[in-house]
Amino acid sequence: MDIIEIANKIEEKIAEIEKIKGVIKNRGIKKARAIAEYRKQYALKIIQLKNGTEFEFEGEKIKNPLATITKEIAHGLCWREKLESEQADALYKAAIAYLDATEAQLNAYQSLNRYLKYDT
Repeated sequence: MDIIEIANKIEEKIAEIEKIKGVIKNRGIKKARAIAEYRKQYALKIIQLKNGTEFEFEGEKIKNPLATITKEIAHGLCWREKLESEQADALYKAAIAYLDATEAQLNAYQSLNRYLKYDT
């Protein structure tokens, strides 16, 4: 690689990092919303279970469960919201890892650039 190619790669990585920053922001917002929705639905299910609301889950009817298992049942009833929350968290973490990898690539190109400048 020559200096021009490396300079172009550096510019590409800088532009890529700028894009990733926007992705991370959006995924962070989605993650926060998914967590909030899960917590809201979880609390609502506990309230509904305690108030005697009947639910059907996987073909089983649930009504007035024991207090000791109400929270576990509420977790099960909110499985979709929990799944969305976990997926949002995984996508957010993947974007952070991608940013870290891109920054490492940028650093490598910058090191090559310095080496080539001093070598010529």
